[in-house]
Amino acid sequence: MGQQEKVATSLAGAVSEEISASLTAVDAELARRYPGDPGTRQPVHTVYVPGDTFTVDTIRSWGDQALRALDEHAPDAASFAAVLGIPDELAAPVHDRVHAKLEREPVEDLRIDFEDGYGPRPDAEEDEAAARAARLVSEAYENGTAAPYMGIRMKCLEAAVRDRSIRTTDIFLTGLMQAGGLPDGLVLTLPKVTYPEQVTAFVRLLEAFEQAHGLPAGRLGFEIQIETSQSILAADGTAAVARMIDAARGRATGLHYGTFDYSACVGVSAAYQASDHPAADHAKAVMQVAAAGTGVRVSDGSTNVLPVGPTPQVHEAWRLHYGLTRRALARAYYQGWDMHPGHLPTRYAAVYTFYREGLEQAAARLAAYVAKAGGDVMDEPATAKALISYLLRGIDCGALDTAEVARLTGLTRAELDAFASPRRADLTVTAP
Repeated sequence: MGQQEKVATSLAGAVSEEISASLTAVDAELARRYPGDPGTRQPVHTVYVPGDTFTVDTIRSWGDQALRALDEHAPDAASFAAVLGIPDELAAPVHDRVHAKLEREPVEDLRIDFEDGYGPRPDAEEDEAAARAARLVSEAYENGTAAPYMGIRMKCLEAAVRDRSIRTTDIFLTGLMQAGGLPDGLVLTLPKVTYPEQVTAFVRLLEAFEQAHGLPAGRLGFEIQIETSQSILAADGTAAVARMIDAARGRATGLHYGTFDYSACVGVSAAYQASDHPAADHAKAVMQVAAAGTGVRVSDGSTNVLPVGPTPQVHEAWRLHYGLTRRALARAYYQGWDMHPGHLPTRYAAVYTFYREGLEQAAARLAAYVAKAGGDVMDEPATAKALISYLLRGIDCGALDTAEVARLTGLTRAELDAFASPRRADLTVTAP
């Protein structure tokens, strides 16, 4: 063994200590503001149902309607794939998985709507509907018929409806507490947020509720709905959405883009209001950059073209929805809105095709990284983490099976979860 080479330095140890001390506050700020993705499941969509029409059978009804649409307008794998342009080798796996998903778990995230989908009602009527929603959500979680995520969208905190928004939120949350407590999958959506101060006010509301019921501080989180231009670019030229995330004080879980309100706000005529309009792309790009690293997730909007009517019309709507969903996935918007049961077949077809067509390449790149085997792509640790997140999202939604991912990567689900953890500093692993 050769003689160890001597290493020379020029700086005293005090220099390093001084620099480290000067950056202590920055280290703490980075950890607070940018904790990374929480590593939990993100639903592929959100379904909105008006508060007065939501029933104990709503989720199963959406699944059954979606299955009937699939059976009527694309009764087999080949016809479904032909409509959407799914590659032949994926036609059967995607069709079979979509069918199974609609039978097993047709809705991943459901929001009982007390805003635009519900409208202004007499106070007594909305009181009753909010209390009923709490009872039905509690019963659904208790008997196993709930979606993985459920909650309400209350009215916004603008002056005209502020009191109503606060009261509906209070009634719903109080009803959940009286029925046994807050479910793990509870989600609240605050719409039409324009100023960070509105986020601050909602945080205060949730703090007051937690204190009233002895809940842990921070138990209640919420999504911020981006539906106005002022939420993207404030009057002073800053990105207001970034300030909203900060104002949420760690409670923000998502930024949801509102296609039609935002489009109308910036003057897009009705015929061109869509999630792929340049105005929509700009807004979502700002949202995406503002949310990056914060643990706050971004959701795309929806299409208002419904797959109803004769088969050619349904097919046209399906192709539009499938294309918009695939476009969003490629842009790292892994969640969107679905407005009709007929959207469910193409939501899952787009999601499943996205994950299955990239499975072997992603798994091979990850396996090569783990084994330090190289290959034709040299991946960085951050990319390896992105590959793991891709595979985990595919598993969570049903596009991929844990066993096939383990076979292709050599990693168990527990190992994938550990490497995806935002608290893990690196991706140094031992080859199997």
